[in-house]
Amino acid sequence: MKVALTGHLRCATTAEADRVQAGLATHTRLTRAEPGCLRFDVTPTDDPLVWHVAELFTDRAAFDAHQARAGASDWAKLTAGIKRDYKITEIP
Repeated sequence: MKVALTGHLRCATTAEADRVQAGLATHTRLTRAEPGCLRFDVTPTDDPLVWHVAELFTDRAAFDAHQARAGASDWAKLTAGIKRDYKITEIP
């Protein structure tokens, strides 16, 4: 089953938004290069403090590997404490 993550990254301040902007390009490039990544998009919304997040991976193993890599990455350190409002679903 494919695994999808959708939702929002919600910054509380412009300083947090600046941190997202600073690391987003590298995080996106590294994620899209991961085995099993079918889609990874983090796009701005009308609110400059909120981004829409949409991810799709081939299976749970690929998704879990992404979570492990991202959790230990510079992105995780840079965006620590920023609210994430995500829903994870499995797609047959």
